[in-house]
Amino acid sequence: MTDEWRTDRIGSALRGDNPTVLRRLDSGFAVIGDVQFLPGYAVLLVDEPHVQRLSDLPRARRLSFLSDMDRLGEAVERACRRLDPAFRRVNLEILGNTDPFLHAHVWPRYAWEPAGLVGRPVWLYPDDRWSDERYRLGPAHEELRSEIGRELDGAGPSDGGSGPYDGTPTVPTGT
Repeated sequence: MTDEWRTDRIGSALRGDNPTVLRRLDSGFAVIGDVQFLPGYAVLLVDEPHVQRLSDLPRARRLSFLSDMDRLGEAVERACRRLDPAFRRVNLEILGNTDPFLHAHVWPRYAWEPAGLVGRPVWLYPDDRWSDERYRLGPAHEELRSEIGRELDGAGPSDGGSGPYDGTPTVPTGT
C-alpha cells in the first residue's frame, strides 16, 4: 500500500484504505497518529470530508463528535496508563489550523517528558519529533494499537482487568 491515504485521510478511511484507523465510531474514525513521540497519540476524524468546523455539523452530530472525542480520550488514557507508569493525563484539542477537515487530537502526556515541555502545548516540541523516523508509527506500536482498540471496543485490558468506566460514580468507603 502506498502513502496516498495521507492526502485523503477521511476518504481513505471511508474506503477502508487508511492503515491508521483503529475503529469506526459513531461520528467518524479513531486513528492512531502518524508520529508517536508521545506514545498513544490518536486523532478522531469526522466521517464527512467536507466538514471543516464543529459548527458545520447539526447539533446532534456535534454532540456525537464530542462524545466520540471523549470516548477516544478515555481509551487512550486507560491504555497508556496501563502500559506506562509515567502516564499523567490526556490533552484533547480541536484546532483546525492546518488540515481543512474537522478532527480532534488526543495527546497522552507523561512524567518523563522534558521539563521545559511537560506542562506546555505539544506543538512546542522541536521539529525533529514530527519528522524523525524513530518517532514514526510502526510495528513497535502494535501493542499500543491493540490496547486502545480493546478499550474502544469496551473489552478493557487484555490481562483481564476492569473494563471501561461505566458512568457509575464511585463512593468513598471507610471513615
